[in-house]
Amino acid sequence: MNIQIIKKSKLFKNMEDEEISLCLKLLNAKEKTFQKGERILSAGDKTKAFGLVCSGSVTVEINDVWGNRNILSHIGALDIFAETYALLKNETLLVDAYANECAKILFLNTVDLDDTSQANEMWALKFIFNMLTISAGKNLALSKRSFHTSPKTIRDRVLSYLNTVSLQNHSVEFDIPFNNLRIILMLTEVRFQTSLASCKKKKL
Repeated sequence: MNIQIIKKSKLFKNMEDEEISLCLKLLNAKEKTFQKGERILSAGDKTKAFGLVCSGSVTVEINDVWGNRNILSHIGALDIFAETYALLKNETLLVDAYANECAKILFLNTVDLDDTSQANEMWALKFIFNMLTISAGKNLALSKRSFHTSPKTIRDRVLSYLNTVSLQNHSVEFDIPFNNLRIILMLTEVRFQTSLASCKKKKL
């Protein structure tokens, strides 16, 4: 693993190379390569390690017993996934994680984070604070997603999201990632395109 690359992740923000090296050693970091479409984590399992995407990307999705598939999120390079399950340890995974392309994943075992002898070490304080910050950001994103998917009609979902982005940008003109919007609103491509066409026709 290349420390100069992974240190750019929010997970290691404000950490020196020596602190990152110590962290990786104590958390028994292991890097593994997955091919496109290969399953990384499976629903129904439990995990003590979470993943940091060193390269490539990961799709987190729900696949139920009836064959329905819902994409929850795309995890890009230098982002993390499954940290909540890893920290809670005994929580059963409710999602699957797949390599969206050839991906290198660094797994970090959270067991030693419970070691009180390490709790006051500077690397541990920085690392835990970074994890807390990332978790808070994800919780906020989830809250926003729930807010945008609660309206009953697709049109109202789209308008809810656009209103939020408008407030964040302090403008009624802005650019948004097309596919991200569809995923956030949990819509199929056809339904999403139809809704956008309707909004455009009504000059919204």
